Amino acid sequence: MNAQTQIPNQPQARPAFGSVLASTMAMATYAGGRWSAHEFKPVGPIPLSPAAHVLHYASTLFEGFKAYRWDDGSVNVFRMDRHIQRMQQSARALALAEPETGQLAEMVLGVIDRVREEVPEAPGALYLRPLLFGTTPNIGAAATPPSELMLLVMASPVWDYFAGGMKPLKIHVETQATRCASHLGMVKTGGNYAAAMGPTLAAKREYGVDQVLFCPGGEVQETGAANFLLIRDGHILTRSLDATFLHGVTRDSLLKVAPELGYRVEERVFTVAEMLEWVRDGEAALSGTAAVLAGVGSLMVEGRPHPVGNGEVGPHTRRLREVLVSMQQGTRPAPEGWLKRV
Repeated sequence: MNAQTQIPNQPQARPAFGSVLASTMAMATYAGGRWSAHEFKPVGPIPLSPAAHVLHYASTLFEGFKAYRWDDGSVNVFRMDRHIQRMQQSARALALAEPETGQLAEMVLGVIDRVREEVPEAPGALYLRPLLFGTTPNIGAAATPPSELMLLVMASPVWDYFAGGMKPLKIHVETQATRCASHLGMVKTGGNYAAAMGPTLAAKREYGVDQVLFCPGGEVQETGAANFLLIRDGHILTRSLDATFLHGVTRDSLLKVAPELGYRVEERVFTVAEMLEWVRDGEAALSGTAAVLAGVGSLMVEGRPHPVGNGEVGPHTRRLREVLVSMQQGTRPAPEGWLKRV
């Protein structure tokens, strides 16, 4: 373990999510129509031309998922195959060379194996960040995809996202602006997060909210970095999949286990008006890799607050999160193929 990862055990000393990198990363490059062999090296600066395609034309995408240390000492990565598939889908959408399934899996598992002593105990985890970007040194290639790329796999030890306890989120409902270009919403590319940042920061300044829920044309979509779900007794409602928003793996995992827990899952388009009627006595939550499931306490619509239920994190949100977290941490059986031991 290097100096970067020697973190004191006291919760108050632990750094913010993603701000510490594990000691080893994996790297491969693409040129001449083929991928190089990958290599593992200490985390550090990478060679990059100032004319690199990514710096001028945003030819970049990434993934984010976690590996967990179980009570038996083993390290297990959650739904890696699905994340690799989504990364390949993103590459196709951005006209970038797809990472090869076998090689990317070897890079991820190799990094985990080399930094296994840096994986925190539960409820912490090792966050994995594969990153693909264009390196072709040509500032005149605005209309041409890069022919040279770099693929990295980094890791970050992360600790309990809710170390201070789950707190209900305050969300601004944005009915005009879109999170990103509608045909790229399902792509995990940095430009989408940059596009959402301006409206989110403006809403934080004006309304003191935590996040913005984008609802262009009055149809509920997602926040800048998480999927959105409505929950009540025996029923979960969420937006049906299309190209306008990210197809979250946490969202998919929750919807797959929910029927076994007695919830009817409904995926369809729904409006802000329907959402406000639902939350009078129901729950709302955001799903994503970092928090798994975070409860919403209030929705700001046109400057007016609308409480979600009693304004606290609801029991269904807590129950669903606990079930998924227990699968990730190995204390509850998970569906076949969801976990890979390293």
